[in-house]
Amino acid sequence: MRRFLTSIILALLALLISACQPDDEIGAVPSGGVLFQDDFHETTGRWKLSQDAHGLAEYAAGGIRITVNAAAADYFTVAGLDLADVAIDVATLKVGGPDNNDYGVICRYQNASNFYFLKITSDGYYVIGKFKDDQMMLLGMTDYQPTDVVLKGPQVNYIHVDCKGSTLRLMVNGVKLAEVQDTDFITGDVGLIAGTFSEPGVAVLFDNFSVTKP
Repeated sequence: MRRFLTSIILALLALLISACQPDDEIGAVPSGGVLFQDDFHETTGRWKLSQDAHGLAEYAAGGIRITVNAAAADYFTVAGLDLADVAIDVATLKVGGPDNNDYGVICRYQNASNFYFLKITSDGYYVIGKFKDDQMMLLGMTDYQPTDVVLKGPQVNYIHVDCKGSTLRLMVNGVKLAEVQDTDFITGDVGLIAGTFSEPGVAVLFDNFSVTKP
């Protein structure tokens, strides 16, 4: 009899556990759930920071600052993650150099020659593109697009990016600017990027970096 009762209790527990579990895979992050976040107040060592003749990525002023010391160059840092669908939020501020620049977010980073970028400029433009086999290509546009949504000069701009399935979406200060489709990269790292055009010396501060599941 005791063995029979024990079997009944175990069966009831199994039913209760099954009823309490979500339909999704155990451990899966629900939509809106945090995958990674960093306010940069502590130097965790996760970010791939570097310095060379072209630029510098460093902890500074309570964030990560990227300085680009070469003309017509990009400098970036990644967080050392491997993710698929992501929604990325970050606060940005140009703290030095020309307004003729660009900066923003990287997603699905494979290596330094293969990744997506979604960027704005301090003189009021935006762009979505990718590097594939070290060749830069714009997506859904033939050039940087003008917008009044981006605050010009040394002002804070809030960038939101969705990389979900084949969709890449860029929002700035709560306004959707562009949405494009591409299937080259499905998963990869996330990161921050800044670049120059004809004039070097741009410096951009990034803060409150958050990655959630879209």
